[in-house]
Amino acid sequence: MNSNYTATNIKEEMQSKGLRITPQRFAVYANLLSRSDHPTVEEILSEVNRELPISSKATIYSALTVLREVGLVKEVLLEEGVTRYDANVKPHHHFCCQKCGAIIDIDWETFSNLQIDRLPPGIYPESYEVIVKGTCSRESCNGVLFNNE
Repeated sequence: MNSNYTATNIKEEMQSKGLRITPQRFAVYANLLSRSDHPTVEEILSEVNRELPISSKATIYSALTVLREVGLVKEVLLEEGVTRYDANVKPHHHFCCQKCGAIIDIDWETFSNLQIDRLPPGIYPESYEVIVKGTCSRESCNGVLFNNE
């Protein structure tokens, strides 16, 4: 996401949402702001524990729940049974590489021509998100199949 956030920026953003800033909440939010890979709880826990080795999975879940409730992070469900987290809460879509597992944000405007007004009668959408699946050309994509091995 954006590695330009300072500790002061992060604290101000949390305070603007009325949050009490605990070391765990700060660490989780700062971690999410510094990355764009849409990590799982386990991945966040692993990284946060490098700097704050007092965190448990329950602590991470608790911090994520509070951050989600105030709109600072969102859950991203791109594959069955796996919840990922994202500090980019602006509307956007996702690309999922089926080879290496990379998840890449796609600007909202990319699919600005979608006509959700053409949905069948009786369907009243509140929101939507496009998930594009395929393969990427990133140098780090080693061609190993992801979830299809």
